[in-house]
Amino acid sequence: MTTRYSISPREYAAMNTAQLRENFLLEELFSPGMLQLVYTHYDRIIVGSAVPSAGEIALAEKKLGAEFFLERRELGVINIGGNGKITVDGKEYTLENRGCLYIGRGARDIVFTSNDSKNPAQFYLNSAPAHRHYPTVHIPQNRAIRTALGTKDQCNERVIFKYILPGNAKSCQLVMGLTTLAAGSVWNTMPCHTHECRAEAYLYFDIAPEQRIFHLMGYENETRHLVIGDRQGVLSPPWSIHSGVGTQCYSFIWGMCGENQDFDDMQAFNF
Repeated sequence: MTTRYSISPREYAAMNTAQLRENFLLEELFSPGMLQLVYTHYDRIIVGSAVPSAGEIALAEKKLGAEFFLERRELGVINIGGNGKITVDGKEYTLENRGCLYIGRGARDIVFTSNDSKNPAQFYLNSAPAHRHYPTVHIPQNRAIRTALGTKDQCNERVIFKYILPGNAKSCQLVMGLTTLAAGSVWNTMPCHTHECRAEAYLYFDIAPEQRIFHLMGYENETRHLVIGDRQGVLSPPWSIHSGVGTQCYSFIWGMCGENQDFDDMQAFNF
C-alpha cells in the first residue's frame, strides 16, 4: 500500500505538471493478479483495485494498525471488468460488470475471484473509516438510483447511477456511484463545484487507448488540469473543483467520504 499526503492550496499553487501528477493522479491502478491500495490523507479514504486474473486475491493489509482490513473501516466495490465473485466471511456475491458491493465494518475475510481468467473481473475499491456496522449489500446496476442530467446542446448529457448513499444502501460515510456520458457528450460535473466537508476520488474508464480526459482541478478562478487515460484515477481535495472534458464520451466512478452524506452538499461555480 502506498501513501498520498494532503496537499494544501498554497503547495498546490507552486507545483509544476510533474508534481501535480505525482500527488493527485493514480496512474497505474489495475494490474493482473494484484491487489493495489493507495492510502490518502484526504479524509483517510483508501483507493485501490483487485484484478484476480489467475486464482483468488485476499484483501489484506498490515499497515493500518488493525487486526484486519475492515476492523474499523467500510468498503465499496464496483466491477468494471468481466464477471467475478467476492466472498465475504464465507458468503459469496456475484458481481457482473458495473455491479457494486457494499461491505460493512467488521467483515474479516474478503476474497476476490474471476469467473474467467481470460476476461478477469476488475474490482475498483473505495474504503473509508467507519464508526459502526451496516449490513453488506449487493447492488447491481439496475438497483442503483438512476438520475439523467445534462443536454445534448451543452455536450453533457449523462446518467448518474447512485449505488451507496442514504435511501439505497446504508453506510457510515462512504458515498459511491457511477456516471456514464451519452455519445457526443464530453463534459462531466458541470457546473463545477467543491465539497468543503468531503474529499472525493474519481476513476475514469471506457476510454479508447488513443483518447484522453482533461481533468480540471484547483480554485474556480485559477484552474489547472491533468491529462488522464483509461482506468486512471484522480484525488480531489475538499478545496478543489473536480470537473473534466474528454476527447470522446466515457464513464467514471466517483467516491466521497467526510463530514456528511448529502449528495447535493456542494458549492457550485460558473466560469
